[in-house]
Amino acid sequence: MPFGYPNHRKTESPRRGPNSDYRIGRKRKSGEVIAAAATQGRHGLRDSAWILIAYRHGLRVSELVSLRGDQIDLAQGLVHVARLNNGMASVHPLRGPERRALRRLQREDASAAYGFVSERKAPLTPHTVRKIVACAGRQAGIEFSIHPHMLHHATGYKL
Repeated sequence: MPFGYPNHRKTESPRRGPNSDYRIGRKRKSGEVIAAAATQGRHGLRDSAWILIAYRHGLRVSELVSLRGDQIDLAQGLVHVARLNNGMASVHPLRGPERRALRRLQREDASAAYGFVSERKAPLTPHTVRKIVACAGRQAGIEFSIHPHMLHHATGYKL
């Protein structure tokens, strides 16, 4: 045995599964997370709506929580996305399920300055978003822990 190396026997560690087992990019798993978010807590409509928006448009957490109400144009079906990390701002079309969810949210509280607000009318915090996604993943029966940035990567995987 060379000097400095410990004299330990090799132990078998559990093998990690293939990467495809840990992706939420497949429609089945992302749909399960959105449905689970809709059934949990008092703000199921809000939570399922922002998870759907984040997944369909590839938003990061900071882009999602900073989305203001004036960036969402429901009449024309557009959302103006201000990208971070040196990304270019762009305009994305809103499809049917997204528009319906955002209209329902707007009917509940039309005076909100931000797209997704807490009970105190303040924008959601990144920490809250992370907790909601993790809870929705557990409720959906996904055996590994998920986080919001997985939605960002799932969009690219789907495209």
